[in-house]
Amino acid sequence: MKYAQDPTPFHHDHALLDFPGVVADLGYEWIQLTPHVDLIPFFRHPKADTALLKQLKKACADAGVGIASLLPVQRWSGPDEWAREAAVRNWKRIIEIAVDLDVRVIGTEFSGRPERQEESEAAFYRSMEELLPIIEREDLTVLIDPHPDDFVEDGLEAIRVIRGLDCANVGMVYVACHTFHMGQPMREIMRAGKDLIKLVHVADTMDHHASHGLRYISNPPGNTSRVHQHLRIGAGDLDWDDFYGGLAEIGFLDNPESIMCNSVFAEDENAAEMARYQLQTMKDLVAEHSGDRR
Repeated sequence: MKYAQDPTPFHHDHALLDFPGVVADLGYEWIQLTPHVDLIPFFRHPKADTALLKQLKKACADAGVGIASLLPVQRWSGPDEWAREAAVRNWKRIIEIAVDLDVRVIGTEFSGRPERQEESEAAFYRSMEELLPIIEREDLTVLIDPHPDDFVEDGLEAIRVIRGLDCANVGMVYVACHTFHMGQPMREIMRAGKDLIKLVHVADTMDHHASHGLRYISNPPGNTSRVHQHLRIGAGDLDWDDFYGGLAEIGFLDNPESIMCNSVFAEDENAAEMARYQLQTMKDLVAEHSGDRR
């Protein structure tokens, strides 16, 4: 198992090249590089040049930290053609960056619009027609998260969309704190995506369906806002025995190439303590459930 830290909670206090040392000090041997203004910003063209990538590789080597995955977010399923075309151009550079950094796994989102579902799905497949040959040529693994407020939020539907590509290089990210937006019990989604789920993000969340839908009240009534959190394990409503038991059942916990990433964003003021807590708790839960095939 590769236990990775998402450095997002440290973006405001540290420079990009500091992240490997920060992660190592927290006890992690792996890092997941998420959107950053100096590397791959949200929705925009990557900003890292060859010199910076060399510096980043050296910083990782000096700290003894590997890059488990990149996590870019681009509008490659955008229903507006100019945005989709820009995202494809950006993705081509992202792939070059992954190759230069010796990173084999890229996690991402569908990044379409739920109110334009059919157009977004068509845009996704159109983008993948152009990108899949490059992804396959470089032998990269691209894993996609059905994020809340995307054109596909349902877990089983996300699996169908991914399988529609018929490509062994594309799979799924299971983000624990998106569970209550994915529509089915965790085990059902995990079983359906058994061969696709190669990266999980670990953070807790509250069940927005609880209290008959009144746990969260947003105005005006009936608006389309999505609510979820990225909390430490145990601070929300997720059934962690079910989560880790499901991962054990599909063989995720036994695979040395599986990536388990701490994805807590709700405690920036307490980020270091939180990251150490998450790492120890993830390891404890993996040890408890390894070999569990219930």
